[in-house]
Amino acid sequence: MTATATPDWLTQPELGLCPCGCIGRRRKGSFVEKTITGAAGVLRAAMFSDGAATEPGLLQRIDARVKVLALLALLVTAGLVHHVAVLAGMYLATLALALASRLSLSFFVKRVWLFVPVFTGVVVLPATLNLVTPGHIVVPLGTWFGQPVGPTTQGLTSAGLIVTRVATSISLVVLVTLTTSWSRLLAALRALLVPRVFVAVLGMAYRYVFHLLDAVTDMYTARKARTVTRDRDVATGRRFVAASAGALFGKAQAVSEEVHLAMLARGYTGDARTISNARVRVGDVAFGLAALAAAIVTIGVDRVLAR
Repeated sequence: MTATATPDWLTQPELGLCPCGCIGRRRKGSFVEKTITGAAGVLRAAMFSDGAATEPGLLQRIDARVKVLALLALLVTAGLVHHVAVLAGMYLATLALALASRLSLSFFVKRVWLFVPVFTGVVVLPATLNLVTPGHIVVPLGTWFGQPVGPTTQGLTSAGLIVTRVATSISLVVLVTLTTSWSRLLAALRALLVPRVFVAVLGMAYRYVFHLLDAVTDMYTARKARTVTRDRDVATGRRFVAASAGALFGKAQAVSEEVHLAMLARGYTGDARTISNARVRVGDVAFGLAALAAAIVTIGVDRVLAR
């Protein structure tokens, strides 16, 4: 996948009169510009993912089919574990695998914990209160109709279990996707009897979402290049977003039809293919057995702690 270079003015915040910020006043960027900046960040993250899959790391040398099977086994294991300490051990193991695969540990951790607090935290936060999970109140937050309100020990334990489980599961998925090229991952899913339609839709969605992001970036760049003064009216930005959404929808439909016809003309049958044929080697079998053994040991340790 190739992407056009994003201008510096599009990805950097606007400064005041002085670069250090001591003179002048910083201007708030429009929501349109922030959206385009976010799209550029998605492109950069995707390019990093493609580059990480070519590194000479541990997981990069493992067959994609073996990694998918190991991922499924470990995800089921994470769902069956009921102790935070055991899940924390699994999470530390994913960090060790990330280091062995020559991944940037800071990027790996940020990619996981950027979404865990936002989504999982919002869901489990109300469950920590005694109104939902009765128990011993740890931090009193006041009263509600004469009853004390606050997070309980049982609620915090349950919330910690859910957050740790989600973080471990997401770490496993991110670890496999970062160390496996997209074409090999799709071929592995098809080899494991995943429905052909699902694999085709998944591949098309991943491949051509970047073309749509490029189209959005080009439209906004063209608009800003033709704008002399900064837009002060929020309604102008909203009208631009509405018009761009309509144009983007029409362009996406046209591109999808052209791509489908081109694929059929080239003999596309619905199966993902790679340049080299994947073969399961001794190292792949050893890794699969090690993952299976780790899953069994993890469940065993969790059962011992439950006694």
